Amino acid sequence: MLLHIIARGKIARSPEAELVARYEKRLTWPLRLTELPETGGRIPEPQTPCKTVLLDERGQDLPSEKLAAILERWRDVGMRECRFVIGAADGHADDDRRAADLLLAFGQATWPHLLARAMLAEQLYRATTIIAGHPYHRSG
Repeated sequence: MLLHIIARGKIARSPEAELVARYEKRLTWPLRLTELPETGGRIPEPQTPCKTVLLDERGQDLPSEKLAAILERWRDVGMRECRFVIGAADGHADDDRRAADLLLAFGQATWPHLLARAMLAEQLYRATTIIAGHPYHRSG
């Protein structure tokens, strides 16, 4: 299953970009990164069937094992793509929230978009290692 991070704004050369690149290299699942301007821009057509996850402050704060279980289930039922959308500074529209398959939050704190992108890349790597039974994740 393709993991697709879609984010508003450019990450450019930054410490956060280095973190994203580090986890991208480690991932054994295919990963695609799409950057859009702060407003407008065209989101690429999805590979179908597809699931959409919005990173949203009102979303669920899931343990890594639960996120891994969701991704594993989606993969096992034949999803071809899972999109993780990081919105602009004002977040997502209500219609987009209602249409999403999952709203995901990284706790109750507000995170800068570039840091959220790096945290998401790490969580995707962590989830795939949990699914593979790799010892990277230490629970408990």
